[in-house]
Amino acid sequence: MPPQIQNALENWPFAVPLALTLLLATIVYLRGWLYLRSRSVNIIPAWRAASFLIGVFLIWVALGSPLAAFDEELLTVHMIQHLLLMTLAPPLILLGAPVMPFLHGLPRRFMQSALSPLFRWTPVQWLGRVLSQPAICWLAAAAALVGWHIPAAFTLALQSEPWHVVEHACFLGSGFLFWWPVVQPWPSVPRWPRWSMLLYLFLATLPCDILSAFLAFCDRVVYPVYLSTPNHFAVSSLKDQQCAGALMWTCVTFVYLLAAAILTTRLLSARRSRENEMLQSDSPATLSTRRNSQTVEVA
Repeated sequence: MPPQIQNALENWPFAVPLALTLLLATIVYLRGWLYLRSRSVNIIPAWRAASFLIGVFLIWVALGSPLAAFDEELLTVHMIQHLLLMTLAPPLILLGAPVMPFLHGLPRRFMQSALSPLFRWTPVQWLGRVLSQPAICWLAAAAALVGWHIPAAFTLALQSEPWHVVEHACFLGSGFLFWWPVVQPWPSVPRWPRWSMLLYLFLATLPCDILSAFLAFCDRVVYPVYLSTPNHFAVSSLKDQQCAGALMWTCVTFVYLLAAAILTTRLLSARRSRENEMLQSDSPATLSTRRNSQTVEVA
């Protein structure tokens, strides 16, 4: 390992608050999941719990691992963080159906005295209905993606640690909002027909494709801050930018296509199930009755 990179890793600050927060969330989730599993078999399958744990781990990889030590040197590393926080970790966590395990994992007294009144508060319920609208979710994700990649905002986040935290929080929060209508975890209620989520995912690729294509094919460095930052990887800023754009283009396209394929499969499966139920409801006696009634009508 080059001594510059080794020195950067040695000076990497371990994010204790982040690690403790993620560890606490994991403990509460597992506590609730084990409680539910002891009361009802397979109410939340093990693969969903594993999905939640992987999603939490990816958040740590993006923000707390040694990867974060190089996001100010390489746009590609910054893009990996962005993809982990917006595209990969949120759907995995939501697939874990986190609401129910959290409700049963938290102390009962805390739930009754603090969270229950908060959830019943009318402004909170109104805010939840607004934020769960697919149009709002799509706009929030697009605004976070485009807004933080404006050169002025991007440079501000790199040069100011508080704004860097705000940027990451926006990526993660908008990621949860974006994937909420797609995954539909309990207790959410579908606002739009499920087939419309295919159009939702397709439209979401447009701002990502435009931004990634611009970064990949632009013949100049879009973010000059990387020109003045020491680079331990001997990669030119322009090549780094092109690699970041290509990575974003490939990853987003693959993940959204995978989600669309899963949704399509479920829609077709549900349609076949309804058709089978209709066929099974047409018993021989029912069919005979229908033929007799048609014969009487003809006569």
